[in-house]
Amino acid sequence: MTLSTALPAGILFAQPLTPVAGSLLLSFLVAAIPIAVALILLGVLRRPAWQASLAGLIVGLLVAVAVWGMPVGLALNAVAAGMALALAPVMWIVFNALLLYNVAVQSGRFEQFRQWMLDHLPDDRRLVLLVVAFSFGCLLEGIAGFGTPVAITSALLIGLGFPALEALTYTLIFNTAPVAFGALGVPITVLGAVTSMHPDTLGAMVGRQLPFFAFLLPFYVVGLYGGLKSIAKLWPALLVSGGSFALTQFATSNFISYQLTDVLASLVSLLVTVAFLKTWKPEPDPAFAVMRTQAPARGAARVGYGGWMPWVVVSVVVIVWVNLKLFLIGDTQVLWPGLNQAVFITLYHKPYVALWDFQPMGTGTAILLSAIIAAAWTRTGAGAFFGCVKRTWVQTRIAIATVMMIVGLAFLLNYSGMSYTLGMGVASTGALFPLVSAFLGWIAVFLSGSDTSGNALFGNLQVVAAHQLNLNPVLMAATNSSGGVMGKMISPQNIATGVSTTALKGHEGAVFARTFWHSVLLTLLLGLLVFAQQHWLSWMIPALPGK
Repeated sequence: MTLSTALPAGILFAQPLTPVAGSLLLSFLVAAIPIAVALILLGVLRRPAWQASLAGLIVGLLVAVAVWGMPVGLALNAVAAGMALALAPVMWIVFNALLLYNVAVQSGRFEQFRQWMLDHLPDDRRLVLLVVAFSFGCLLEGIAGFGTPVAITSALLIGLGFPALEALTYTLIFNTAPVAFGALGVPITVLGAVTSMHPDTLGAMVGRQLPFFAFLLPFYVVGLYGGLKSIAKLWPALLVSGGSFALTQFATSNFISYQLTDVLASLVSLLVTVAFLKTWKPEPDPAFAVMRTQAPARGAARVGYGGWMPWVVVSVVVIVWVNLKLFLIGDTQVLWPGLNQAVFITLYHKPYVALWDFQPMGTGTAILLSAIIAAAWTRTGAGAFFGCVKRTWVQTRIAIATVMMIVGLAFLLNYSGMSYTLGMGVASTGALFPLVSAFLGWIAVFLSGSDTSGNALFGNLQVVAAHQLNLNPVLMAATNSSGGVMGKMISPQNIATGVSTTALKGHEGAVFARTFWHSVLLTLLLGLLVFAQQHWLSWMIPALPGK
């Protein structure tokens, strides 16, 4: 079903690309001001994410109206469309994933899960970090995404003795490995749609970039946490964990199905790493011993494997839900009133379609069903279940407001034309474009909080720039997605959701400051890889079908 309310032909706002003195450089610098405001408030002034997002949005409105000449009503309407997307599907998925987490806590299954970790993993927080934040966190990313893996895995790490800031920092860094294939491959599907390229080919290319980082991340994070001596002592486990994930990620994305990449890679890594740690034991180090509580919480006396029940249920339900296409029931594609085709994209020479795909039976609803099944399975009464709903609302209400504002800003930048000015500025780097291409995806995901939205924003721009500069379009399009994953760890949306289950609510700036330079470094490394793949390793780039 589609609802159409397009404006009459001819009533369009044409996006200016160089509104500041006709200069691309000056226009680029002015377009970057809203982003810079949000970055400075978060990373330098350490303000809460909602304040940084609000300030960026206000500045963005001023620049869009005063400099880009966007009509006030149209600018506010663009923000409203972004906020609608933030509510559904993004925060609907987040809310229900955290509801499942709260049901697990209420029923005692989360404590059982924690106890299972204590019983079956070595008494070493570095290895616990590897299993929980990397393998298990990647599984949650493959199912739900949008910050929920950070919230749930960081809460588990805190329960295992990690300080909240450390738990969030390392979980956010590890979360880069699976994001491009998150939520059953939706970012790649969207990238294929906006670039008119086959998503299998794009997924294969991303699968020839991110496995290098998936392999590197266990060494990188454990080195950050425990120093080089920890790498020297634990390298066999790091090799097994990162290697199994990377190889499965490559094989699945290239030879099986990009939609199943995260789920299979994380499951293989989880099973192989836990099995390896049953036979290989590192030298005990009291400095990294796991914190153990004396009094187990309610339900902890049950069989330890029962703690896996909520996560098995949600994995099965979501995979079945997607395969049976239940998300299409009641699917309504709304052409946003007053915004659809009211903007002319000067760069692409076509009207801007403003489509909101409302899916009442989307992934968030599948996760809600999983929470209900988990509550029934554990005999959590109706009163306790609705108590979990209330607790989830208290945890997420600030995150919801933050995400609405940051996605509203992303939409404002898109429809005003500022995003395209930024993209043109980056594309003007010429021969260096392969190096900076990753940062284009990085910026997009910082703004939108989603690799899916980042691909919708700049995916086609990467292809246009590639054709203009005689570069490989498959490589540049895939790099938008791969670069976006590096921006996920500094996105206000991701951080705001991640802190929702911790005592760090309102201190998102401190988390941002801890992850920012890691994000920049990893994006730079990706840029170097892309440069090499374009000029010296072109055999790594898959050909489009028929070519």
